[in-house]
Amino acid sequence: MSVVSPELLARYDIPGPRYTSYPTADRFVEAFGPEEYGRFLDQRRDGVAATAPLSLYVHIPFCESLCYYCACNKIITRHHERAQPYLRYLSREVDLHLQHIGPGQAVSQLHLGGGSPTFLSDAELAELMQMLRRAFRLVPGGEYSIEIDPRTVDAARLEQIAALGFNRISFGVQDFDPEVQKAVHRVQPYEQVAALMEAARRIGFESVNVDLIYGLPRQTPESFERTLEQVVQIQPDRIALYAYAHLPERFKPQRRIHSAELPPAANKVLMLARSLDAFTDAGYVYIGMDHFARPNDALAVAKRQGRLHRNFQGYSTQPDCDLIALGVSAIGRVGASYSQNAKTLEEYCDHLDHGRFPVVRGLALSRDDLLRRSVIMAIMCQGEVLFESVELAHLIDFRSYFSAELEALKRLEEQGLVRLTNDSLVVTPQGWFFVRAVAMVFDRYLQADQNRARFSKII
Repeated sequence: MSVVSPELLARYDIPGPRYTSYPTADRFVEAFGPEEYGRFLDQRRDGVAATAPLSLYVHIPFCESLCYYCACNKIITRHHERAQPYLRYLSREVDLHLQHIGPGQAVSQLHLGGGSPTFLSDAELAELMQMLRRAFRLVPGGEYSIEIDPRTVDAARLEQIAALGFNRISFGVQDFDPEVQKAVHRVQPYEQVAALMEAARRIGFESVNVDLIYGLPRQTPESFERTLEQVVQIQPDRIALYAYAHLPERFKPQRRIHSAELPPAANKVLMLARSLDAFTDAGYVYIGMDHFARPNDALAVAKRQGRLHRNFQGYSTQPDCDLIALGVSAIGRVGASYSQNAKTLEEYCDHLDHGRFPVVRGLALSRDDLLRRSVIMAIMCQGEVLFESVELAHLIDFRSYFSAELEALKRLEEQGLVRLTNDSLVVTPQGWFFVRAVAMVFDRYLQADQNRARFSKII
């Protein structure tokens, strides 16, 4: 590796937040419920943000089969008839939002996640999109994406998905090795995914992405290198490379994974190192954390131009905006607040049956939260914090307010991860690979609570 030493990779093989939000979701409280959420929607309607485009996230919780590594909120079922009642409840949730913010709000970003959104039939996906288009106005040039289980689609389904207005798709691959696939109960041959990638390009999706996971059972540096070679061959526009976090005490499906089959930490570090080499050698731009993009991809262009943003779906080219989250367990952001829906289908439906938002926890951000969020997001997205800009926006003296953090950053500066000047903090090219560690320095909650085992590894 040209810029990152194995010693640094080993040193930062530690858990930490992904910072799709700050404060992170583990800090949400049950005191924030439907009434509080409604008040923040009303504030949006009556404030200057009323005309700003929204982001939408819709959670489809159903999957036909269980992937043992999965930590997502999902419902395993082969009963596809369960989708129709769920769509009706989603419609009720949309109607509740319209009572507060009114119809026709502009939307510049839409993401369908899960679970497996392609559990829905073509007709049901069309019904969902019609429902959203009746309530909101999807603006031209927006990012409209959907997560796809390659086992549930063919070229004809991809054409239908494009016809519904989706311009970005993401294939859950994880690993192409047959033994690894058996160990995690997700068998999908390379040839199947390669054919879908070719079809997606022919159809004309603006971005076709692939998700990978390293650290899975039965993976070795050699087997994962074969997967890397195959991924480079199919040339996705973006690659998300995640470290597997084995937390069987929190996620029951992971109890089916034999701990003895997990690769040792040294092999995980080696797999990451080889991944970074393979993708950069193939011409991909390292966006930050675990994301890579082709140089002409909108994400890579946004990074070069300093226009990168981050929300609960990860990195985005869309301006920072309110996020309306729909469905079981979905997490949203409106104004200076975060909210999360009920995690079980029964509780989600019960709230809506009583005519209230299914929000069961959330957070109203304090002045300190907003200040630290701006600093952490500048680190995660631009890799630079200009002290004067923060001072003008939040009416503080940066060096005084963050004196302890600046002292802690000196260690990272000695390691070559950041550069500190009198008026700025800059993440170095090497530091981009450890950007979460830089952001963690400014996380007041994390510094007060050193129990980090609940997070994934930062590399």
